[in-house]
Amino acid sequence: MFTSGLQHVAAMYAGVVAPPLIVGAAVGLSAKELTFLTGASLFTAGLATFLQTLGVWKIGARLPFVNGVTFAGVAPMLAIVDTTKDKADALPLIFGAIIVAGVLGFVAAPFFSKLVRFFPPVVTGTVITLIGISLLPVAFGWAQGPNPKATDYGSTTYLTLAGITLVIVLALRRFTRGFVKQIAVLIGLVAGTLIAIPFGVTDFSPVAESSVIGFPTPFHFGAPQFAAAAIISMCVVMIVSMTESTADMLALGEIVERPADEKTIAAGLRADTLGSALSPLFNGFMCSAFAQNIGLVAMTRIRSRFVVACGGGFLVLMGLCPMAASLIAVVPRPVLGGAGVVLFGSVAASGIQTLVKAGLEKDNNVLILAVSLAVGIIPISAPEFYHAFPETAKIILDSGISTGCVAAVVLNLLFNHLGRNRRDADDVTAPMEPGGEISQQRTGHTAAAH
Repeated sequence: MFTSGLQHVAAMYAGVVAPPLIVGAAVGLSAKELTFLTGASLFTAGLATFLQTLGVWKIGARLPFVNGVTFAGVAPMLAIVDTTKDKADALPLIFGAIIVAGVLGFVAAPFFSKLVRFFPPVVTGTVITLIGISLLPVAFGWAQGPNPKATDYGSTTYLTLAGITLVIVLALRRFTRGFVKQIAVLIGLVAGTLIAIPFGVTDFSPVAESSVIGFPTPFHFGAPQFAAAAIISMCVVMIVSMTESTADMLALGEIVERPADEKTIAAGLRADTLGSALSPLFNGFMCSAFAQNIGLVAMTRIRSRFVVACGGGFLVLMGLCPMAASLIAVVPRPVLGGAGVVLFGSVAASGIQTLVKAGLEKDNNVLILAVSLAVGIIPISAPEFYHAFPETAKIILDSGISTGCVAAVVLNLLFNHLGRNRRDADDVTAPMEPGGEISQQRTGHTAAAH
C-alpha cells in the first residue's frame, strides 16, 4: 500500500504543482510565497482525494481516484490576473470565484449527472485539447528564462537546458518501463536541475528559508473577493471540470469492473465540487480527478481505493512540510519549460484521443470541432482580438477554454439535438482531400475527351 500510494503521487505530482507555479509566477509571488502556494495545492489535493476515495455520506464516488488542481482553470485564472490592476487582489478574486463555483457545482451535481448526454466526446475532446493548447505557450515562456525583461531572456543557455530536459523525459518514456516510466517527468525535473547547477541558474535559497513543518494558513493571501466576471469564468471551468470528471468516472468504473451509475457519478461530482469550494480556504485552487492515475490503475491492476487514499495521505504530509514543497521552487524555469512541453502536450493529446471516439465521420461533429477550436485559439493566436471589449468581459473572452467550451456546447445542441432526425444521415462518406474536387473534375474531362 505504501509503495503503490507513493507511485500514484509520483504520477501526478508534476500536474499538481504546475498550476500554482503558473498562476503564482503571473501574480509575481516571491520564491517563498510560491513555495507556500505549492504546498497549499498539495495539501488541498490530499483532502480532495480523501473525499473522493473514502467518502462521507453521499459525497465521494468511492473509486480509486486521485484529485488535484485542474488544468482547466489555469487559463481563466491567468485572464483574471491580467485584467486585475492591483496584482495583490488577483488571488483573492480567484479564490472567491472558485468558492462560488464550487458551491453552485455541489448543488447542481445530482442534476448534472443527468445531463451527460449533452457533453459527448466531441465536446469533451475539444475542451481537453484546448486546455493543452492554451497551456503550451506557458511552457514556451518558461523555456526562455525566468524574467521576460532580462537581456538573456531566450538565450541559447536557457533553451539548451529546456531541450536537455525534454530529451531526458522522452528517453525515459521510450526506454524504461514500470515505475520509472511513470515518474519520467519527475526524474527529468531532478536531472535538469542538477545539470543547470554549473550554469548558475539554480537557486537553493527557497529550501534554506523553508521550515520543516508548517500549515497552510487560511486566507493567507487575503479574504476572498467576489466579482461577477471572475465568477462566471470559473463557473464555466467548473462545468468543464465536472464533464471531465464524469468521463473519468465512467472510464475508471469499467477498469475496476464497477460501472459508474448515475448515483456514483453524482456522489463523485459532489466530492469534486466540495473539495473545490473548501480548497480556497487553505489557498488552493479548483480540484478535479486526474486522468493519468486512471492509466496507472489500469497498468498496475491495483484497484483498491484505500491505496489511492494512502497517496492522498502523502499529499497532505507534503503540504504540511514546506521544505518538501520548496523543492519544486528550486527547479529553474527553463527546466520546467522542457518538462512542460511533455506535460501540457500530453493534455492536448488526451483530448485528441477523446476526439477519435467523437464520430468525426459526421459533418455535424466536424463543424462543431472546427468552429470551437477556432474560437478557443483566438486568445492565443490573436491576443488583442478582444481589446475593444470591457475589462470584465475580457476575463471570460481571454480564456480560450471558456469560450471554446461554450461554443462546443451550443453548437452540439444546435447540430446534434435540435432537429436531430433530419440530420442523422449527414455523414461524410468520403472526406475530400484539398484539391480533390479539382482532380476529379479534370479526370472526368479527360475521360470524356477520349
